[in-house]
Amino acid sequence: MGLGAAACWFLGRKTDGCRPVNDLIEALGQDARTAADQISGDVRAVRERDPAATSSLEILTSYSGLHALWLHRLAYKLGQVGVPLVPRWISQFNRFVTGVEIHPRARIGHGLFIDHGSGVVIGETTEIGDNVTIYQGVTLGGTGKEQGKRHPTVGDNVIFGAGAKVLGGITIGDNAKIGAGSVVVSDVPRNSTVVGNPGRPVLLEGQKVGIPD
Repeated sequence: MGLGAAACWFLGRKTDGCRPVNDLIEALGQDARTAADQISGDVRAVRERDPAATSSLEILTSYSGLHALWLHRLAYKLGQVGVPLVPRWISQFNRFVTGVEIHPRARIGHGLFIDHGSGVVIGETTEIGDNVTIYQGVTLGGTGKEQGKRHPTVGDNVIFGAGAKVLGGITIGDNAKIGAGSVVVSDVPRNSTVVGNPGRPVLLEGQKVGIPD
């Protein structure tokens, strides 16, 4: 008897009526086989982007943003296989322990670095690309007016400065930089730097825009 079938038997259900348990066992098994690579990549992302990091042991044990990411991965995976309620419980536990609130249905790529962590909020329909850096107090949220896709889509290699608020179903292009304290409610071109409230580009493809020389 396989582990999934055994779990179904323990729960008093027929195997064919317990597909979520089988799916969960399979999904967790797949994750276990790649967990070492994921954790190694997480640690590497921190070491590359945080000069204050002194060792892998320090990163593994002391970086709340990393712990928040791991808890989110668990919540996301459980949600993907149809486990009810538990993903939300994990999300709330995550917020309590790390100060980071990530909705369990938010989609996050590889190499995310959440520095300092406290006050970060990532909404339900947010999509984040690879190698993104988020500093403390950042919100990737909605405006309260939309339905459906109501949170940002973020490209690769984007940096969000401390306290930045990026709101609505907008797109942040690859390699963009969002300045600290900025409030962004419209699309941001790739390879640009946006500052202010409301956010406006000041650099585009390395050239100054919208400001005098």
